[in-house]
Order: sequence, then structure tokens, then C-alpha cells
Amino acid sequence: MTFTVTPHLNFNGQARAALDFYTSVFGGEQRLMTYGAAGQEKLADSPEHIMWGQVAAEDGFRIMAFDVQAGRPYDAGTNAFFISLRGTSIEETRQRWAALADGASILLDAAPAPWSPFYGMLTDRFGVTWIVDVEAGAV
Repeated sequence: MTFTVTPHLNFNGQARAALDFYTSVFGGEQRLMTYGAAGQEKLADSPEHIMWGQVAAEDGFRIMAFDVQAGRPYDAGTNAFFISLRGTSIEETRQRWAALADGASILLDAAPAPWSPFYGMLTDRFGVTWIVDVEAGAV
């Protein structure tokens, strides 16, 4: 049996923009279902808000997101979660880092670390904190 773990991000009207951004960084196929298309427009602040969305890339990257329903509390929290992006190629990981860094707050500049030849930490333009590194021993 195989399991996968996919981060599911919650937003308040920014899910589409976040998923568009992650598609531009990681590629892959984007699938979106709006509250309106699902016939659930009264559950959302806007029928165009995302009820369920996903980006799935051939290299295994997966992320899901939605806009919380109208009237439900939303708090992005502080350090509630990080997403770890670990690559096996320094060059490909550096490219993902550069794309994620667009509009981000850099918490730790990407550089070699004792456990990784490339390690950095940032909070992207949507408030999601990413730890980006290269697996030890990779080139």
C-alpha cells in the first residue's frame, strides 16, 4: 500500500491566485471547482471562490487549496505549518527557490548548510512558509 501526503492550504478568497502561482512555479495540471460550478454558491462569499483546487505535476509535486466558506472563521495563523520542498538537483531546486522568492519574505537566504548543499526558508506572497533544500549527497 502507498500513501501520499498533500498539503491542503486554506485561503480567504486567494486560493485561485495561489494555485495559479504554484502552477507557474512547479508546472503540472491545475484543476479547480468553484462554489458556483458545484451549485453551492450560497456557501461562499463569491460563487467564483474555489471550493476545491489542486496542482499536480509529473515530478510528484501536489498541493491542494480552497477558499473557506462564508461565515466560517479564517486565520492564517503564525507558523501553523511549513511546506518542505526537497529536491535532488541543486540547479532545479535553485530554480524553484527563485520562483517562490518572487514577492516573498526571505527568512533564511539559500546557502549550503551542514545537512544540505542548498537550504533556505521563505514565506511566499500568500503567507505560506517554505523550507527548500537539496537532499544530502545530491548534486
